[in-house]
Amino acid sequence: MRGGPDGEGPEREGPDGGGTVAGDNGTWEVILDERKALASDLGAVGTDAWETRSLCDDWTVRDVVAHMTATSKLSGPKFLFKIAGAGFNLGRLQRRDIAMERGDSPAETLSRFEAQLDSRGRPPGPLDTMLGEVLVHSEDVRRPLGIAHRYPTEALTRLADFYAGSNLIIGGKRRVDGVTLRATDTDWSHGAGPVAAGPMLEIVLGITGRRNALDRLEGAGVDTLRARS
Repeated sequence: MRGGPDGEGPEREGPDGGGTVAGDNGTWEVILDERKALASDLGAVGTDAWETRSLCDDWTVRDVVAHMTATSKLSGPKFLFKIAGAGFNLGRLQRRDIAMERGDSPAETLSRFEAQLDSRGRPPGPLDTMLGEVLVHSEDVRRPLGIAHRYPTEALTRLADFYAGSNLIIGGKRRVDGVTLRATDTDWSHGAGPVAAGPMLEIVLGITGRRNALDRLEGAGVDTLRARS
C-alpha cells in the first residue's frame, strides 16, 4: 500500500511480521519473504518511478533492484572470481553487475529480480549481511517511492546488533561508537553516550549511514551520527 511522499502512511506488515528469525532457516525465510513482498510492491510502480533516486548513494531505484538481483546470484567462489576480475574494486564490481542486471527496461529489471526470489545465493560472509542486503535495500527503494512497509521486528533488532558490532563494508561500529542507540517501538538499546532514539527501522538505517533516517531520530547523539554519515 502506498504512503505519502516521505514514506509515511498506512503500513503493510511484512510477510513474517514479528516472527522469529532464529537460525539460518528462519533467517532465509525472512529474506525470501521480504524479496517477494518487494517484488509485489514494485509490480504496481510506474515506469518513470524506477529512475527515482534511492536512499543508497547515487543509485536509482532500478539500480538498487538490479544490485539485489546480482547479489542473489553470488556464491563464495563466484564472488572471488568477479572481484578479482574487477581489480578487487567493490564499486567497480557493483557497477558492472548493475549494468548487466538492469536489462533493457524497468519491466526486465523486475523480471530478472523475480527470477531470483527463491534464490539462496549470497556473497561470502555472515548470513546477516544478506538479511541486511534485502531489508535495507528494500527500504532504499520503498521510501523514495512513498511505499510504507512493516519489517519483522526481530529481523531489525538482529540487524542492528550485527551492524553496530561490525565494521564490515559499511563501518557501522565506528559510526555508532560513543552513542547510545535506543528503540522507541521495541525493547532494544546499544552503546553508551549521548542518545539517538527512534523506531527500530530508523536505527538500522542510521547505523548503515542513511542520512534520511537521522531526521526521524531524536537526541543529542543524532548530531554525532550525522557527522559520521
